[in-house]
Amino acid sequence: MNSVIPVLDPASPQAEAINSLFLQVLLISAIIFAIVAGLILVAISRGRRKQTLPKQDFGSEKSEIYWLIGPVVIVIWLVAISANLVITLNAMPGADPDGKTDVSDIDLIVTGHQWWWEVKYPKSGVITANEIYIPADKKKKFRVQISSADVIHCFWVPQLGRKIDAIPGRDNYIWLQASEPGSYQGRCSEYCGAQHAWMNFKVYAVTDTEFDQWVASEQLANKQPKLLSPLANSGKQFFFQATCPQCHTIYGTPAEATIGPDLTHFARRKEIGAGVIENTPENLALWLKDPQALKPGCKMPDFKLSDEHLKQLVAYLETLK
Repeated sequence: MNSVIPVLDPASPQAEAINSLFLQVLLISAIIFAIVAGLILVAISRGRRKQTLPKQDFGSEKSEIYWLIGPVVIVIWLVAISANLVITLNAMPGADPDGKTDVSDIDLIVTGHQWWWEVKYPKSGVITANEIYIPADKKKKFRVQISSADVIHCFWVPQLGRKIDAIPGRDNYIWLQASEPGSYQGRCSEYCGAQHAWMNFKVYAVTDTEFDQWVASEQLANKQPKLLSPLANSGKQFFFQATCPQCHTIYGTPAEATIGPDLTHFARRKEIGAGVIENTPENLALWLKDPQALKPGCKMPDFKLSDEHLKQLVAYLETLK
C-alpha cells in the first residue's frame, strides 16, 4: 500500500504539471503569508515597547509603486504557469471536414454508469469494465472521451492527472498517460447516488509488449474449453435461460445487452462490483447470492438463486477467460 498521498505522488506528465503548479502556488502563498505576518508582528512589537502611537505616515508614491509591482509580477507569473497547465492538459480532439469530432483521434471511451465504468477501445474494438490498460510510456498518451449514461459522475485518477466530469449528453476529453508501469487507483469524485463510494476502477500501466498482448487476447472470443465440465455446462444453460442476457454481453453468444458490464472476459478481471471485492470464485458466489448485501442499491437484483444454480453459474462464469 502506497503511504504517499496520491495527488502528491504524480506518475504522469499531466499529474506532474498539476503538482508543480500546486507547489509553486503554495510556496508563493507561504512567502506572502510570512511577510504579512512578520510585518504585523513587528508593528505590534514596536507599539507595545513605546506604548505610544507609531509615527503617522500618510503615504508615499514610491512605496505604493513598489508595493504594487510585487503583486502584479506574482499575478502575471501565476497566470503564465496556469495557462501552461491548461495547454498541457488540453485533450480536445481535432475536427473532421464536417466540423464534427474526429473519432480517429480518440483512443479510449469511458462511460460512467450507476455505479460502474464501461471502457471501450474504439480502434481495437475491445470492451471491458472497471479496468483500463495503457502502455507505460512518457511519450505515449491516450486521448480519452468521458461521458455518462445516467447522472453526473467524475473520472479521476489522482496519480495520473486531473478530474473531469462525465455528463449525460456531453463528451469531455482528458489525457491518460503513465510514466512507469504500475497499478493506479481511480474513482468517481462526484456524488452520484447510494453507491458513489463504490464506483472505483483501476488503471494498469504495462509495457508495450504486455499491452499489445492484452489487446490481442481481449479481441478473441472467450477461451472456453471446447468441452465444459457438466457443472459449467449447466451454468451456461441456466445463464441463457434466466434474465442474464437481458443485461450483459458475452461476445460470440446471443447475450448482447449493454445495461450491465460486458462479461466476455469476466474471469480475468481482478475485482467485482467496481472494486467492492476481489474476483475469486468464493467472492463471486457471494456476489451472485445477494449483490445487494455487498453493494446496496446496485442495479443487479437479488435473484434468490438456489445453491445448485449458484454453483453452476460460478462454474460457468469462471470459464469466461
